[in-house]
Amino acid sequence: MRTLLLAAAASLATFGPALAACPSAETMQALSRSILANTPVPALTGMTGLADGQCAQDILVPLMVPHLGQPVGYKVGLTNAAAQQRFGVPQPVVGTIYQQTIALRSGGEVPARFGAVPNIEADLLVRVSSDAINQARTHLDVLRAIDLVIPFIEMPDLVLSGGMDGPNLLAINVGARLGVVGEAIPVQATEDFAARLGTMTVTLASDQRELARAPGTALLGHPLNVIPWLAEDLARRGLRMQVGQYISLGGFSPAVAAEAGRSYTVRYDGLLAQPVDVSIRTR
Repeated sequence: MRTLLLAAAASLATFGPALAACPSAETMQALSRSILANTPVPALTGMTGLADGQCAQDILVPLMVPHLGQPVGYKVGLTNAAAQQRFGVPQPVVGTIYQQTIALRSGGEVPARFGAVPNIEADLLVRVSSDAINQARTHLDVLRAIDLVIPFIEMPDLVLSGGMDGPNLLAINVGARLGVVGEAIPVQATEDFAARLGTMTVTLASDQRELARAPGTALLGHPLNVIPWLAEDLARRGLRMQVGQYISLGGFSPAVAAEAGRSYTVRYDGLLAQPVDVSIRTR
């Protein structure tokens, strides 16, 4: 989506030079080469806050586009208090997702070493169907502005060999790399559908062994609460969600390291009459 790239470039032009602690273009080019070579690197140094991490991300994303495809939307990370505490930030963070982030289909297979620090995470996607999403504040407002809810295993690349913090997480584009999508679920713009999103249980398992489970409320108290937060965060940077974009709502459980020769499944109980799931196998 060319508009998203132009907006990112505009953001860099506005904020980059003013941030003395923003990593240089040369630093970010070297980081992009390491990411593409699946080589872990030390944390970036010298950043003083989240604004510097955002500035770094604005440099990195266009460098990755020729390799991972055009931007197709956003991912929101650190959408629960435990994750925020782990990274030392008081709020969620936002990255850009690419065509390759949503290219894999459930039941497929990928190399376990798909990234420098490859991980698996239980997530959920929604697809934007109306520009009104940028003004949506209630759960029903959000449901009227999206048309699909999609089971999703995110496969983030956390890139760094150590020293991860909020600015560095932003600088690596919140780890956006690959992902696996399940069968899309048409949205019902009803209080009942909203309630089921909040009360569902999301389980991450590997080879039939449960690794983690969480309620829908793990994401900012309700998955749909992520969208108004994202709209406000983007507005502060002069950006908007656009029709056709996908939004990754965040991790229902901590990311786990990808291991070769395993299958990973995320199951959603209580969203529909029967459980729905999405799976991937690593080699």
